[in-house]
Amino acid sequence: MIIALDAMGGDKAPSATVAGAVESVYMYEDINLVLVGDENIIKKHLRGKSYPKDRLSIKHASQVVDMQETPTIALRNKLDSSIRVAIDMVKNEEAGAVVSAGHSGVALTTSLSLLKRAPGVDRPAIAAFMPTLKGRFLLLDAGANINCRPINLLQFAIMGSAYYSAVLGVQSPKVALISIGEEDTKGNDLTKEAFKMLKASKLNFIGNVEGKDIFRGAADVVVCDGFTGNTTLKISEGLAEVIFKMLKDEISKSLVGRMGYLLIKPAIRSFKKNTDYEEYGGAPLLGINGTCIICHGRSTSKAIRNAVRVANQVVKININKIISDAIEGSLNDIKEQELIN
Repeated sequence: MIIALDAMGGDKAPSATVAGAVESVYMYEDINLVLVGDENIIKKHLRGKSYPKDRLSIKHASQVVDMQETPTIALRNKLDSSIRVAIDMVKNEEAGAVVSAGHSGVALTTSLSLLKRAPGVDRPAIAAFMPTLKGRFLLLDAGANINCRPINLLQFAIMGSAYYSAVLGVQSPKVALISIGEEDTKGNDLTKEAFKMLKASKLNFIGNVEGKDIFRGAADVVVCDGFTGNTTLKISEGLAEVIFKMLKDEISKSLVGRMGYLLIKPAIRSFKKNTDYEEYGGAPLLGINGTCIICHGRSTSKAIRNAVRVANQVVKININKIISDAIEGSLNDIKEQELIN
């Protein structure tokens, strides 16, 4: 498996991306990585590092997309940016997937421009796994589409259900719609109309779910527009970090607390692992003709390494074929229902 890694993307790039790449080729023996970016800078960060040179290479890209740039301008003016060159490798079948911690809007726009949408998909969605008391749930859209129509939420649910089932082996995962109340009359026009479409579908739709219940494991797949999804994602990440920091501060205030910490240290480590975004690596952009993994902007080498793992997994399960089949099946169901009515 060849994976193109945007070496220049991310707040901590290229040090974190290069370090993550080196860790990846040692940890995953079935992966070959191509670091895409300024060759001289990448070589500087590789200097002194030991790695299998036959499985880690460099592809030069002369430009870098800044976080302040708009996706349309970057797409038009930076034809040799690291993210574009990396995605172009997937388009030309030089790589099976691309991983980037850079500008997510540019990654989305460039993926749509070069790789195109999967058949039957109106809008792709970012699918992010998040922890619950019972395991984990899949949130989508986690930030690709700020404004959505009801049909978009239905398609997110179809893609998310197919992805969750393929990755975790759960048949007919429970699907829920984020709203301000469990009743089908609660919410805005978008959620009310989406509720009707989801209820009429053949998905295992359990209805609306409130924000307070999603982390209790009420559903396996949680659907919303990208604005709500990204806000949910960022708030939960920040809250987990604050809780962990507050807990450490309280423990360190007294001798008894510090002594007790030795006893609960394994539990604290487990909590941090379950809530740490680095453990999840990156989120796939579902609904495109290719594999693009979008990472957190502040990804460390550990997060990059785990994102590479996710990319490898997504390609191996052939998620694009699974999603295309699921969307096609859903469209046929809708047509049959219209004929019946």
